[in-house]
Amino acid sequence: MKAQQEQTFLASNHFNAENRGKDRFRIVFYNVENLFDYFNDSTTLDEEFLPRGGRYWTKERYLKKQASLAKTLIATGGWEPPELIGLCEIENRYVLNSLTGFTALKNVGYEIIHQDSKDRRGIDVAALYRPDKFKLIDYNYYAIKFPFDTTGRTRDILHVTGELPNKETLHFFVNHWPSKFGGEFETKPKRLFVAQFLKSKIDSVLNIEPDANIIVTGDLNDEPNAESIIEGLEVKTEISEMKRGELFNLMYPIMYLTGTHSFENRWSVIDHFIVNTKLLNRESNVSINNLNAQVFDMPFLIMEGATGATRPFRTYQGPKYIGGYSDHLPILLDLLLK
Repeated sequence: MKAQQEQTFLASNHFNAENRGKDRFRIVFYNVENLFDYFNDSTTLDEEFLPRGGRYWTKERYLKKQASLAKTLIATGGWEPPELIGLCEIENRYVLNSLTGFTALKNVGYEIIHQDSKDRRGIDVAALYRPDKFKLIDYNYYAIKFPFDTTGRTRDILHVTGELPNKETLHFFVNHWPSKFGGEFETKPKRLFVAQFLKSKIDSVLNIEPDANIIVTGDLNDEPNAESIIEGLEVKTEISEMKRGELFNLMYPIMYLTGTHSFENRWSVIDHFIVNTKLLNRESNVSINNLNAQVFDMPFLIMEGATGATRPFRTYQGPKYIGGYSDHLPILLDLLLK
């Protein structure tokens, strides 16, 4: 079954830039790599991203990054901008106001969902949506408190509830799980805890709405076969074996075929789209187009290193400013609407 899923991906993983009209709805997730402003916030550890900080983060560099991110997000949409976007590594609402109001995105009319989290560096998850295509019903931010590390801080989980153009309701969860900084083994319990916490929130939705449409996205800092995802979030690996209300990772069938991030010249998939059973049913009023998600790996987002290995064209390579986009590639999927 896994080989069949991979063949489906290979046959359908060409970027579709056509106008989506009323029948399709595009969702994008993008880790934008440290989208900080250039002002000091005394409540967070943002000193590195100041004009006199370690990264020499100036207004000019900030504006260049904003323009680059806007270019990327527009490109992910093809002939029309994406309807719904999840973002992570956002410092504050100011940078989102700048991104949506003073770049090439300004004519789209994106609305912003954002709230400051308790993350020590002050980076958050957020969402942008087109109000002409997505009617916001509600949103909640869920703070994470580790019982085994009461001083530990991480990003909140964002839960957006909204109405699609065909009047169906969508539950959209945006995540940025704890990194492996400090060691994979040492940080594993935190990712496992967040996964289990998220699963409890999804179960709460399904207890009230058994036929809810659920999409989980984000930088989970783990690959699709990690314990946090398979065991903690209880994600299945075979579509044919799924039962009602269970979750499937659209990135699992392609994890050895592509990548969203590169570390030590090794590509891996740590940015995810995870969906529930209903969205895998082509007969549903809302379903995943081609039952797959895509990595937006356009050439302008990728660079070649000194060894010849490719990697995302990021803003900084270590401490060196190279003026790229992000250290992650965006991912996207299309919903088919009836």
